Amino acid sequence: MKSKFIEDYQFGRIEIKKNTYTNDVILLGKEVLPEWWRERGHSLTKKDLEKVINYNPDVLIVGTGNSGRMTVPRDLPKKLDFKVKSYPTKTAVKEYNKRLENGKKIAGAFHLTC
Repeated sequence: MKSKFIEDYQFGRIEIKKNTYTNDVILLGKEVLPEWWRERGHSLTKKDLEKVINYNPDVLIVGTGNSGRMTVPRDLPKKLDFKVKSYPTKTAVKEYNKRLENGKKIAGAFHLTC
């Protein structure tokens, strides 16, 4: 049986490989970049994704928070060289695990609250 890379998500916390994070995180494949902060709080910008852009994934999975309050501007994907898929964080976690198991080069940006 395959184990899940992201083991659990609850409001304000995410568990990855037996480590618990209570601040937003960026994921580059199986690498965790903790303490992710955005320039405009609940609105995602290209500048917030510099490490993701350098990683150059096939797709970026964005977790927009427990109730989906973080916004991904409609024009943002047009400014990037990869696909962007956004979901409330609980759904984004499931999607990230599924795509990671399928061997895709993916990145994630997960907002843990709101």
